[in-house]
Formats: sequence, structure tokens, C-alpha cells
Amino acid sequence: MPDPRPKFKYHPNPLATGSVEESDTPCACCKTRRGYVYTGPTYGEDEYDHNLCPWCIADGNAHAKLGVTFHDEASVPGSDFVEAPPVDEAIVAEVCQRTPGFTAWQQEQWFTCCSDAAAFLGRAGRKELKAFYPDAIPALKQAHGLGGEEWDEIFHALDKDGSPTAYVFQCLHCGKYGAYFDSD
Repeated sequence: MPDPRPKFKYHPNPLATGSVEESDTPCACCKTRRGYVYTGPTYGEDEYDHNLCPWCIADGNAHAKLGVTFHDEASVPGSDFVEAPPVDEAIVAEVCQRTPGFTAWQQEQWFTCCSDAAAFLGRAGRKELKAFYPDAIPALKQAHGLGGEEWDEIFHALDKDGSPTAYVFQCLHCGKYGAYFDSD
């Protein structure tokens, strides 16, 4: 029986967000075919495009053996989250070195709250925000300081699979949502 997929505190469902997908590709780190590979961004000297398994991300081996990170340390918290508190270096290390990242149009950002990183829930367009994350809409509006017609235009244009796209997070402690959007 295969190993159960690893759990990620700050990215609870990377299969649903598209950061992990089914694949028979062997992992570049452990050389094992585990049935899943990471599809998000990697940062390091070498390219590891769609050939790292979630297990090597979770246990830190991808970072330790290959020098790979999955998020930019300077973006925890991201610059769009002006009220988000800084977090301990150990938390930043867990987000960047042992958590699947996600692909954004521009520089990815990570929401922080309650002295911790928040959970990345996924990309969202207007439809997903209204249906699944209505409490994230005010956070998205606040992060960008938009109002009136400008906000209405951006909100109407938000598309989960297009541009602009919203990225939604939720605090693991108080449940507060954080969100930002970017475009190509």
C-alpha cells in the first residue's frame, strides 16, 4: 500500500489547488515513483519542473539535498498584506522549505495572521469568491485599497483560471481571511 500523501499545515490541499498532481515521474530527490509530483514554482540553482514528490518537500529533503525552496522568504508576509504581522523565522522556513508553493502571475505572497502563516486555500475568481470565500472579499478589497467603479471592474474581471486572479488564505487560529490578486 502506498504511503499516504503528506499533510501540509500551510497548504492543506495541494492536489485541489493544482500544486500537486498525479504522475508516474520519479522524484529527482528520492528517485521514487510515488504517483504524485509538485507542479508549483521552485527556486534554486537547478530546475526541478514537475519532478519532486510531496514527501521530499514535507520532510525537508528537497531543500536539504537539492537546495530548493518553494516560496520567496521576503514574501512572508507579502507586501499586499500591510497589516499582516511578521512571523518567526522557523515559520518562514516551513513555508519556504517544506510547503508546496503556488503559481501566481507575479511574485507570490503569503498571508500571515496571529503570529503565524495562514493556510493557502487556492486561486479564486469572482464566482469562487462569492460561492466559497465570501468573507475573503472585504480582505481582497482592503489589500488593494480599491473602491467604487475601480473595485467593481476588478471584481467582475477576477477569473480563477485567467487574469486577474485572486489568491485566498485563511488564518489557522482566528479564521480571518487574507487575499490578494494579480494579473499578467
